Amino acid sequence: MKLWQKAYTVDQQIDRFTVGRDRDLDLQLALYDIQGSLAHIHMLTSIGLIEEDELPQLSAALKEIYQTALDGNFTIEDGVEDVHSQVEMLLTQHLGEMGKKIHSGRSRNDQVLVDLRLFFRAEMQAIAEGLGELFQTLQQLSQQYQNELMPGYTHLQVGMVSSFGLWFGAYAESFTDDLQLLESIYRINNQNPLGSAAGYGSSFPLNRTMTTELLGFDDLNYNVVHAQLGRGKTEHFLSFALAGIGHTLGKLAMDVVLFMNQNFGFISFPDELTTGSSIMPHKKNPDVFELIRGRCNQLQSLPAQVSQLTGNLPGGYHRDFQLLKEVIFPAIQSLKESLAIASYALQQIRVKTNILADDKYIYLYSVEEVNRLVLEGMPFRDAYKEVGRQIESGEFDPPREIRHTHEGSIGNLNHQEIAAKWNRTWERFGFEEIERKINALVN
Repeated sequence: MKLWQKAYTVDQQIDRFTVGRDRDLDLQLALYDIQGSLAHIHMLTSIGLIEEDELPQLSAALKEIYQTALDGNFTIEDGVEDVHSQVEMLLTQHLGEMGKKIHSGRSRNDQVLVDLRLFFRAEMQAIAEGLGELFQTLQQLSQQYQNELMPGYTHLQVGMVSSFGLWFGAYAESFTDDLQLLESIYRINNQNPLGSAAGYGSSFPLNRTMTTELLGFDDLNYNVVHAQLGRGKTEHFLSFALAGIGHTLGKLAMDVVLFMNQNFGFISFPDELTTGSSIMPHKKNPDVFELIRGRCNQLQSLPAQVSQLTGNLPGGYHRDFQLLKEVIFPAIQSLKESLAIASYALQQIRVKTNILADDKYIYLYSVEEVNRLVLEGMPFRDAYKEVGRQIESGEFDPPREIRHTHEGSIGNLNHQEIAAKWNRTWERFGFEEIERKINALVN
């Protein structure tokens, strides 16, 4: 079954090629297609295209299909092109001609647009929640190890004294930036394209404001052509959010791999979180974080993939957009899995203490010594030269004390302020209100 079915039958090879992986990928859209259809039939009833006595029947049937999808039992049958066709077919089988009415005033173009907006909205919430769990893990570790010192590096050479609290906290705050980017894209995504039809509106007197409210969208895509221009652009924006998180998470994973190396030996994990070698009995490999690193590198290529798929297309709908699902859907899943396993593993990290007692790290204190001399009245350039002379002559033996008190430094990690920054962004999402509206629609 195809929503556009005519009097002829499409060649089977053409059908297989054009449908591609849509049947499999569309299963992820089933819940959202039904949410959109529930809002749409309420609106159609309000303008007289569905009878008042038909609405309860259509609504009940759609909710039954919705429950099937919630239970994981929704399928797209052989010969059915996509999720939209499957839902309409099930309705028509159950309710007869009445089931065919649900497509009035919309096209597959705006139907898939609204499905994707609802799907991306839910997936961005899941990503934000996974990010939140990792953020909390890093914040807790930063507080737990705020007094444990470690080397800080520039150019991969020992540079200045750092701390595990500073290291964990740096990535926690970096993820607040990623959350802000995600929230801004969430806002752009959370606009209603339903009613734009094939991209040029409809002669039916649709009430698009009503479906906007029912589906928990912040606003409308008012201009119907603009709504269609959102296909591909929304995915492009989302790809930057995924890539941004991947950039932070990948760098964290690389640090973990480096610091687990025996030449560093700063951190370790329980044996059961590592993997072994087929010929080297001693090996305990950081495969989890290597795979996170690799997945995050893939995520950082995502904006380029989306841009290459859509960048040279004119306005209007094009079948090329179908391929975006094959790029975006797996990327979302990969990021969610990476966030979850990173949080799980880091909750079991073991930190080596007293690292800086090793004399090879003595030069980490050179800047501290320069600053001490400056605080005693020596001009900075003279203090710099004096410490340099001590190092060259082998006389350098500084006090191993750290007195960093300014905001964000070793002695003042601003955990509360960073948490407040996170919470301000989190509250702007408004997840609870959206969940309330969707629950009212489907229950």
